[in-house]
Amino acid sequence: MSSRAGTAESSAKSRVVLVTLASGQFLMALDSSVMNVSIATVAEDVGTTVTGIQGAITAYTLVMAMFMIPGGKVGALIGRKRSFMIGCCIYGAGSLTTSLAPNLTVLLLGWSFLEGIGASLILPAIVALVAGNFSVERRPAAYGLVVAAGAIAIAVGPLIGGIATTYFSWRWVFAGEVLVVLAILVLARRIADAPPGERRSIDYTGAVLSAAGLGIFVYGVLRSDEWGWFQPKPDTPQWLGMSLTAWLMLAGLALLWLFLRWEARVVERSRDPLVDPGMLRNKQLTGGLTMFFFQYLVQMGVFFVVPLYLSVALGLSALATGARLLPLSVSLLAAATLIPRYLPDVSPRRVVRLGILALLAGAVVLMAALDADAGAEVVTVPLLLIGLGMGALASQLGSVTVSAVPQAQSAEVGGVQNAVTNLGASIGTALAGSIMIAALTSSFLTSVGANPAVPDSVTSQATVQLQSGAPFLSDAQLKTALDEAGVSPEVSQAALDANEEARLDGLRASLAILALAALIALFFTQRIPSTQPRSPEP
Repeated sequence: MSSRAGTAESSAKSRVVLVTLASGQFLMALDSSVMNVSIATVAEDVGTTVTGIQGAITAYTLVMAMFMIPGGKVGALIGRKRSFMIGCCIYGAGSLTTSLAPNLTVLLLGWSFLEGIGASLILPAIVALVAGNFSVERRPAAYGLVVAAGAIAIAVGPLIGGIATTYFSWRWVFAGEVLVVLAILVLARRIADAPPGERRSIDYTGAVLSAAGLGIFVYGVLRSDEWGWFQPKPDTPQWLGMSLTAWLMLAGLALLWLFLRWEARVVERSRDPLVDPGMLRNKQLTGGLTMFFFQYLVQMGVFFVVPLYLSVALGLSALATGARLLPLSVSLLAAATLIPRYLPDVSPRRVVRLGILALLAGAVVLMAALDADAGAEVVTVPLLLIGLGMGALASQLGSVTVSAVPQAQSAEVGGVQNAVTNLGASIGTALAGSIMIAALTSSFLTSVGANPAVPDSVTSQATVQLQSGAPFLSDAQLKTALDEAGVSPEVSQAALDANEEARLDGLRASLAILALAALIALFFTQRIPSTQPRSPEP
């Protein structure tokens, strides 16, 4: 009887731990999407421009990217649980500051800096705490639920943001985050901690190199839409005829190479490295990290493209757009939790391959379904497929990466893993956006130029004005702009027709590049192990 009671208590404790860590992951991911539908409202409320708020979002991403690897090392030195709870306190302080922000400066301090620092401590610690609180056999399910929580947050973020902004205030979102943080801190008492590392030193040179390399690279990627990837757009920074984006990415990669060389020297001197370069020679670990990169590249690209189609092309509200994304959340959660439960001995490699194929199929089906007469329902089946793919990957990859190294290195793995996912997410969003705008612009100009109702002078003027890319506009936005410009009804209708088709061409091009990324990912699945880890680590 006592044995059964002890098992029930252990099971209940495990559920509390899992909910606590999943809530932390949900909260970290929520900030990436919850305010996207409310940027104009937030800008007006704090007395700034839309560009200012977009800059705050960019800064949040940069701070996370820069400090993710050092954040993982901090967890190894002071203890994963302590790092998690300190990160939650910093994040909660940032959310409270943001909810009360009277201007952009305070908003940047709370949202971009404090929340970014908090996230860089929390996310690596979550990876290590799952490893420390769940047996090897139970980790796939645990990691699956935690990763699924993050993806679901990105999917439902627009819905939460839309409800808050429509009926209350955007500030309530951040006030609500403070309450969630307090609940996490209360529940975190039941989390078992792994002892900190024996050596209590941190490689400050390595921290600076990794932060600078990741920060510069991600910043370049985030500015690619404005500056161009390689060919500079008109009136944008350039050097030697090449866009500053390309130079920043090259500089970031060079600094990361120097970081790895420095870490190798630190190891040779028998000192404590920020990240042991020897880990990156581990085939299983690099395989898992590569899959994480491609998963987040495709995932964030989809979360960029589909809401644009629903909200701009079809004109749905933020609430309706969020509701249309729910099928993805449902299938993602189902796959992430049910695969480990009912197929505990399945080959991780097989599940990962099937997951990538599901991502590929979803992107292709959606690309084929987009049509001028299509409605919002066309996204349902593709999103179910994409959700299944994401869930399948989530059910395996966390366990694959952590089981590749001794548990003592789980915090460092968490830092590297989250840095890689951050890179994938940034590149996925930027790549999808750039390809979409390029295809939209080309299609629009071609259509307008071929229409006899549009004078050659108007076509030439449009070609000059759209050198930097055509904006992704709804029919209502374009019609208002054309009316204000005093364009004739014939030319206005031609532009509206061209814009409708160009939008779809741009969306299809984005989905095509995401499908190509999924296809490329298949070539790297050989590094994923074919059997589930079963024996306890040393």
